[in-house]
Amino acid sequence: MENQTFNAQILSIEGLKVSPASSVPAFVLLLLIYVFIMVSNVGLVLLISTERSLHQPMYLLFCNMSINDAFGATVVIPRLLSDVFTPVTQRYIHYYECVLQAFASHFHAGASHAVLMIMAFDRYMAICNPLRYAAIMTTRMVVKLSAGAWVAAFISVAILLGLTIRLTRCRRVIMNPFCDNASLFKLSSQNLLINHIYGLGSAVVILGSSLGSITLTYLRIAIMCFSSKNKVLSSKALQTCATHLAVYVIMLVSSFTPMIMHRNPQWADSGKVASVMFHVVPPALNPIIYGLNCKELRQKIISVFYRSEVKISQDKLYRNN
Repeated sequence: MENQTFNAQILSIEGLKVSPASSVPAFVLLLLIYVFIMVSNVGLVLLISTERSLHQPMYLLFCNMSINDAFGATVVIPRLLSDVFTPVTQRYIHYYECVLQAFASHFHAGASHAVLMIMAFDRYMAICNPLRYAAIMTTRMVVKLSAGAWVAAFISVAILLGLTIRLTRCRRVIMNPFCDNASLFKLSSQNLLINHIYGLGSAVVILGSSLGSITLTYLRIAIMCFSSKNKVLSSKALQTCATHLAVYVIMLVSSFTPMIMHRNPQWADSGKVASVMFHVVPPALNPIIYGLNCKELRQKIISVFYRSEVKISQDKLYRNN
């Protein structure tokens, strides 16, 4: 059966490999993480959307990141939660659902790199060209750059998955916690040279452009800050950049950890679990990092909680009277 080409629409998916004794703790932990990701990221988007003082390019880009993070987590985590209590031999997924999940997973990754590159450009313009910043980084420009990032990621991933779904399949087992392009084209016994070339080429272009642009951008920012006579402004600028770099490093570590583990047989199973990190760790940490390090956001968050507490206190006082 494995060597015969067929068009089976139902695939078997490995999912998370957890023992029966660990099913409940794994489910609870993953559910809590997902709830936190959705509440923190959606809350950040709502806060920025409703506060007119935060309608600035930097915060609009935060919205982009939060929307993408919530989307990336939703692509993977709900499916993992639904499979935790299902035996590995009974975990199935329809082929078109697997393709959609793979598309969304890669789209999330591509959009993450693109949005962070735009954020680096925004910080560069704000610090190195402050007099031209307001004229260049308008709301319209931010919308154009954001739309360009999402469209570029969409087209790149559409080609990637298009090359995969053209293949005939002779296997039906997805050896991964969730569907991605590699696990899909491994279902075929056809020549995969074109898939490997495009997949590797697109990964090199995305990683190379993001690493190159962010490295050059922040080198120029660092040089300008260290040569500036205004140490207060330089310190503030470096702190803002450090926040962005921390987010980028977390994303890279989450991306490369499973790739390294997959190439060591003794870590193969751990590498499969680590592949979920990209959809869990950055979406959970990004709102914390920006919320704690961005003074304006921190003040708005505190003021929202303060107003809520005052309103609750007033309601209690009104009821008691």
